[in-house]
Amino acid sequence: MAANPLDLSLELSARSRFEIVDPRTRFSPAHADALASYPRCLYWSAHTTAGFLDRSLMASLGAGDISTYIETLRRLFPEGAGYAHDRLERRRDLDAAQRAVEPRNGDSHLAFIAGGLQPCVTHPNRADEPVCFVDLDGVNEGRARRRQTRVIGFHREIVAAQTRLRVPLSGHPIDSVNLKHRALGLSGQLAELVAKADVEKGRLHIALAHGERDAALTINEFETLLMKYDLAAVLRNPFRFMAEETRQALANPRAVPGKALGYARYDLVRVINTGLNALGLRGSLLERILAATVAVPVSRVFRVRRSISLLVAGTDGGRPAPVEGVYQSPILIQWRRAARDVRELDVTLYRLE
Repeated sequence: MAANPLDLSLELSARSRFEIVDPRTRFSPAHADALASYPRCLYWSAHTTAGFLDRSLMASLGAGDISTYIETLRRLFPEGAGYAHDRLERRRDLDAAQRAVEPRNGDSHLAFIAGGLQPCVTHPNRADEPVCFVDLDGVNEGRARRRQTRVIGFHREIVAAQTRLRVPLSGHPIDSVNLKHRALGLSGQLAELVAKADVEKGRLHIALAHGERDAALTINEFETLLMKYDLAAVLRNPFRFMAEETRQALANPRAVPGKALGYARYDLVRVINTGLNALGLRGSLLERILAATVAVPVSRVFRVRRSISLLVAGTDGGRPAPVEGVYQSPILIQWRRAARDVRELDVTLYRLE
């Protein structure tokens, strides 16, 4: 008889602000031995600036291009490039004590979303197939952040329930919707789906319905300035913040060291030559991007995903339910208006055995 799924907690501590690591290299020998008999693993992160690359994205990039891909995201979203999310004095969600310690990490949130990072992925449990955990904000003011993750070993997934959800939108072509917002009632529907299926350990897979276009799903912090200003800006022009940093450097050459000024002058060229091919762009776009006169379609620059997964498990001794980190929200993003201002999502609940 197959053993029940094995649920282990793992704390990761980054060694630099940007880090790519296979979490299995941080397992204790006891954990590695305990997981060895399970053919598959689910990996989960509690964070919105640190998560996993899914298997399909890793396969399309190729092992040698993953570091280049992350570096490209860093160039697209430079640190300190005037993000509204980082203007802490405008953040109504923070009190004075929180403002004193809150990281200015708008770049990391946007890179997470645009890069298609996920807090929940599944992988075959094979030594020769890497698992890729990417930390985009691992060190804050010299202090390493502690990243809470889980790994669940299991034998198979079985469909336990399915449903379709309808999400109303505002009518604006560029929009983002917090699927956890109480007024939508979607969280209650998902919780009810899990309760009726009597799933102890599972995975909720939420996907845009067939035919939905110009939209994506992510899991991140639904903070007003981040969603309504920063994300909206890059949906209109994916190169918005990289271009802004370059313009600032060139406008104030005396304030920038000569070497850094040279980088600013050629950064767009370098990104295109070394990284944007991984995003599906070609060098022929160079002059148009440099001139900043034509917006490149978001769907060609971002590796945003059409689906997300949520871990289902018991929390604090309670009944099994979708598990979310403190700041995590499932979010629907669109960059073109939907027909009838409604989008449909297909939900599948898998039982892990």
